[in-house]
Amino acid sequence: MTDKTLVSVRRARTSDIPHIQRLIAPLIEQRILLGKETVVLYESVQEFCIAEAADGEVVGCGALHVMWADLGEVRTLAVAPGALGRGVGRQLLAALEENARALGLSRLFCLTFEVNFFSRNGFGVVPGVAEDVLLDPALYSELVRSPDEGIAEFLELARVKPNTLGNTRMIKHL
Repeated sequence: MTDKTLVSVRRARTSDIPHIQRLIAPLIEQRILLGKETVVLYESVQEFCIAEAADGEVVGCGALHVMWADLGEVRTLAVAPGALGRGVGRQLLAALEENARALGLSRLFCLTFEVNFFSRNGFGVVPGVAEDVLLDPALYSELVRSPDEGIAEFLELARVKPNTLGNTRMIKHL
């Protein structure tokens, strides 16, 4: 990939799951992203967008996970090493934000090591513990019931603590 204008972003298809796995595998090994079983990726394929180069190569992916009536999470944002710095992540994030607006969400949340990237794209750091700033007690009590590992990570539940060390909580109001 040589030109960022040659990238298009589209909804993911089931045939994209192997590409998503290829893109996220190094980030899972580095403990930057939570690992996901293949079946979970297929179950959530409708949450994903894919960045595709003009030659058809999949060079990026990202997912939007709805957490509540007004709150969504940007998940699994990954760009191929050869496509870094070419606007692929920004294009994926813009597509996820468009999807969030279409769903009626007003806030997007992320847990990230890429603070500068998300800051440049309008996200701000969440001070303190997520539930103190983002959630009222009733909503927290609802979300804590979810079996979803990403929500557990968002809530800083003990079962995912080793995976979240060093992540920064960020939010954007749409």
